[in-house]
Amino acid sequence: MKVENDDMAISNILKEPQLLRLSRLFGGLRGDFTGGLTAAVVALPLALAFAVASGVEPKAGLYTAIVAGIVAAIFGGSSVQITGPTGAMAVVLVGIVAKYGLEKVWIAGVMAGIIQIALGVAKLGQLVKFIPYPVTAGFTNGIAVIIFCGQLNNFFGLKLPRSEHFLPGLWQSITHVEALNWAAVALAVVVIATNLLWPRINTTIPGSLVGLVLATAIASSFHLNVPTIGTIPQSLPIPQGIPHWNDFGLIRELINPALALAALGSIESLLSAVVADGMTVSEKHNSDRELIGQGLANMIVPFFGGIPATGAIARTAVNVRSGGKTRLSGVIHGVALAIIVLTLAPLAAQIPLAALAGILMVVSLRMIEWEAIGLLMRATYSDFAVMILTWLVTILFDLVLAVEVGLIAAGALFIKRMSDLSLVKIPETEVFPPGTPLELGKEIAVYRVDGPVFFGAAERFATFLRDEPEVKYLILRLRFVPNMDTTGLVALEDIYHDLERHNCRLILTGLQSEVKQLLERTGLLKTIGLSNCFETTTEAICSISPQIACSQPVAADLKTKELMELND
Repeated sequence: MKVENDDMAISNILKEPQLLRLSRLFGGLRGDFTGGLTAAVVALPLALAFAVASGVEPKAGLYTAIVAGIVAAIFGGSSVQITGPTGAMAVVLVGIVAKYGLEKVWIAGVMAGIIQIALGVAKLGQLVKFIPYPVTAGFTNGIAVIIFCGQLNNFFGLKLPRSEHFLPGLWQSITHVEALNWAAVALAVVVIATNLLWPRINTTIPGSLVGLVLATAIASSFHLNVPTIGTIPQSLPIPQGIPHWNDFGLIRELINPALALAALGSIESLLSAVVADGMTVSEKHNSDRELIGQGLANMIVPFFGGIPATGAIARTAVNVRSGGKTRLSGVIHGVALAIIVLTLAPLAAQIPLAALAGILMVVSLRMIEWEAIGLLMRATYSDFAVMILTWLVTILFDLVLAVEVGLIAAGALFIKRMSDLSLVKIPETEVFPPGTPLELGKEIAVYRVDGPVFFGAAERFATFLRDEPEVKYLILRLRFVPNMDTTGLVALEDIYHDLERHNCRLILTGLQSEVKQLLERTGLLKTIGLSNCFETTTEAICSISPQIACSQPVAADLKTKELMELND
């Protein structure tokens, strides 16, 4: 009997880990199901709204959310990312659709997908981390303004032709405001109010969906004369051909739009993945694989009548908060949307465009990063200026140019800051040995160089020589320079030749091994002269003139003091 009890105890111990694994498995499946289903409910009105904002039929938004959502979930680099139409992509697409037409947008989408896959294969996914915060804040806020203003046409119930750029469209809406449809305005206001107030009543069902249903019910019940989205086919997206795909002249024509779509899709998707990483304790995303997954989604979705997509921050956050933990949640999101299309598509024909406008206006207001604006205003005026510049270029021109201009401005600002902070003049009392003649002390200037390079240093010293013409010896303490690139090398050479023209001797101290090897390989060390290189500043000062021939004890004390300061 005892043996049987022992066997049963051992058996229970062996079974326990399996039960725990099964419990975690079913718990994870339940979380993925809840997260994916909730994300689908949130995505439904947004997919319709962003399709309309992109200048295409609403069904294209649904097909995009279904196909791209499933493909990116399976092949992407984030376990919880939800992919579909987004506001940022809609801002770019509306101009491309107006200029080229939907069929050419499909071709540009495939090209953008190929570019994204190439970026992922080349392992360039980490580059998004180098985009400065003021730049991302600037174009995000610019997108929000464009989305808001771009919905005024539907908000007022106007049936005006869609413009290639939002500014002419905004002017059209303002100049035709006397022809506004008050019923459409009322429905949009109902949706906006529902979006803002519904979370106080219930946080499970999204306010955008409640507002959409409410506005549609009011419009149908009272037979209001307002523009609607039209019929959506009650069928799943099916593969189709893309005309003119083998026309290389057309491909050359669309390379710029494709680059814009690829750049924006990559940036937004990777930023969304980073946000998701901060919300979950699961494994972090793989940036390169995410680019490949998004690229595959954008390559495939045009063949199903969809439009280019990106990772969606809001829907991804909903997925995580609702329990989504694995790729299965993204697949469930796509499958759930497909089921909704099959069952509820006939009802979508009655959805007022004004209701979608109300949803997008609330989305745009929530997109504005008010905290970022306040932070940048309190931090530095230069960073705030970069954000404003990026914001203005986004509104007046386009997103890709805005990112380029923002990066150039941020880079110039970085160079300026490096130039300002890398050179520090050392006071005479800290470096000169006791008894140094006053006249000789005025002829020696000691500067400490900090950081890996010193941008703009040559210009700094040209100014310095004009202001202090009596200086005959310039000592650069380079112990805090661990490495030097070509910019720093050229700056150092310019400094040497400029000093030589002014009969000023350049002396280097504390050269680290990597910097010294670089100077040797390029021949600059030979040009400057080994006799002008010392281990410490004290040794350099003591070698300049017999008038300050330091006694051994004094020199040793100064050298020890200097090394202690450097270590600190």
